[in-house]
Amino acid sequence: MNRCFPLLFFISISICILGNEKDSIRVFTLSETIVTGTRTEADHRIMPLTVNVINEQSLKEKEERNILPTLTQEVPGLFVTQRGVMGYGVSTGGSGGIKIRGIGGAPNTDILVLIDGLPQYAGIYGHPIADNYQTMMAERVEVIRGPASMIYGSNAMGGVVNIVTHQPKTDTVLTSLHLQGGSYYSVDGSVTNHVRKGKWSSAVGASYSRTDGHRANMHFDQTNAYLKLGYDISANWQAVATGNVTFFTAENPGTMAAPIIDSRVKVLRGMAAVSIENRYEHLRFATSGAIRAYYNGGRHRINEGHTVGSEAPSVEYNHTDLMTGISAYQSVRFFEGNRTTFGFDYQHFGGKAWNRIIASGKEAELVNKTEYDLAGYVDFRQQVTSWLALDAGCRMDWHSRAGLAYAPQGGVSFLLPQNAEIKAIASKGFRQPTLRELYMYAPKNEELKAVSMWNYELSYKQRLLDGRLGIGANVFYLHAKNNIETRLIDGKPRNVNTGELKNAGCEAEIHYNIWKGLSLSANYSFLYMHRPILAAPEHKLNVALRYHHERFRIGSSVQYISGLYTVLATATTTAHKDSFLLWDAHLSVRIWRGLWANIKADNLLNEEYEINAGYPMPKTTIMGGVSWTF
Repeated sequence: MNRCFPLLFFISISICILGNEKDSIRVFTLSETIVTGTRTEADHRIMPLTVNVINEQSLKEKEERNILPTLTQEVPGLFVTQRGVMGYGVSTGGSGGIKIRGIGGAPNTDILVLIDGLPQYAGIYGHPIADNYQTMMAERVEVIRGPASMIYGSNAMGGVVNIVTHQPKTDTVLTSLHLQGGSYYSVDGSVTNHVRKGKWSSAVGASYSRTDGHRANMHFDQTNAYLKLGYDISANWQAVATGNVTFFTAENPGTMAAPIIDSRVKVLRGMAAVSIENRYEHLRFATSGAIRAYYNGGRHRINEGHTVGSEAPSVEYNHTDLMTGISAYQSVRFFEGNRTTFGFDYQHFGGKAWNRIIASGKEAELVNKTEYDLAGYVDFRQQVTSWLALDAGCRMDWHSRAGLAYAPQGGVSFLLPQNAEIKAIASKGFRQPTLRELYMYAPKNEELKAVSMWNYELSYKQRLLDGRLGIGANVFYLHAKNNIETRLIDGKPRNVNTGELKNAGCEAEIHYNIWKGLSLSANYSFLYMHRPILAAPEHKLNVALRYHHERFRIGSSVQYISGLYTVLATATTTAHKDSFLLWDAHLSVRIWRGLWANIKADNLLNEEYEINAGYPMPKTTIMGGVSWTF
């Protein structure tokens, strides 16, 4: 009963309020345009993809330093692994793996993270670095649930997380300061500044965070900075430059059964991009597009540590990696209701990895390789009538080692009376093998081909009660094949294209503006797995109640996770599933003008649970501080 109390409280409060509506109702509105999945702005109603948009208010109301905890709560079917109060880390004992509908990989190579539509992942291992994605830089986050390889290519097989960064649209000078501290000597601070003056715009920010962690030898420390500059060359042309750099150290304490000491990773990551964008929407053949050049890379140093009483490791792992590319696209309206996008992508990625012998400083090379990828695609969207829209497209992708892969997509959207939408889509996703799988360690195999997956989905959305109530539901079936797995071939481990995956499920969402400032939201997902998958919950439910007033903001949420595999069965181990209920709450009070004091508490029920096997999550944690916007 104690576990169920928060959920029962939410339900009873909402039922009581349904019959007590006020005259001053704030209308719940969905974002009318999105950019993820199309490259250019598009009306979400005529796109068959399933997309969640998390706005800036939702990202910042809980004072989370990283966007991923918010996505876990707000997006059905999406789950992110965690290991502690702050910081995800990398390598052994790391977390931050993103799974959408059970697709994600280990390491996470099947979900693509973008910043302003440009890919972000390590050039050797092919996975995103979870600690890079700071809330302070995000204006909103758009999440595609399901394949998006037709537009974004490799690694978008299971879905996409696109972080859209700030760029002021009207003249302003706005500065925000944020500082909080709390449990386990945790500190988090940031400063951001947004300026728009005539043709120039800028967004700049810096942050620092650290914690001792809830276990010994679990220290985390991070410094991050970003910059975005924009210049309007003319009414139709704009230039944008973006940069981001982060440095963090993270300790791995090992599992509770086998603790370790002196295990530490040091990671320096950076990204930069420049783009020239055009927009001619008043011409007969309206058109918009961009050409972008980008770079991201890093330097990793990893000491795996040792158990008490054993010898310290004699080698330290090192790598440098890079990914550079050019992305160009142009969208044209050839006739009424049409939008056709042509695109071209080039990527060059790779790096060098080596073990450094600590005593002598000598190096033993593990890999020193680069590959490239060329792709072209076309996406055709047509609103046939006021109630029918079609979408079809295909991408052809050439990997310099693995060869050709293709990703078709087709869908239909029905725009029905009473603000209802029904959509159906069939889409193919893929990911190319990583340099680690091709060239590193004993299982390496240079003959690997792309992993592929087909996804079939039917979805429904509707807005009711003059827009105050939004509901949505969908069902899906996905089938992945040629998964890269390590098998014994002639008595030796080898990476091979052999694995198969079949998942099915349903997802549902509801958002209700009960009265002015008071809102209720909930999302639920059920995942059927034809074989067990780590860190992919069978059931995920999140319920949140929020009240926003000009003098204070208060909110609370309950998240229930069930059927989460933390250990898979092998010849020597028994499978283990975990279930848990988390109750969080937060409160902000306006002290003076833009100055707010805030406090938040996570895991109020003091739940004992694990997401990474052997790494118990912290019990109740409390953070408090101030934020000032002027």
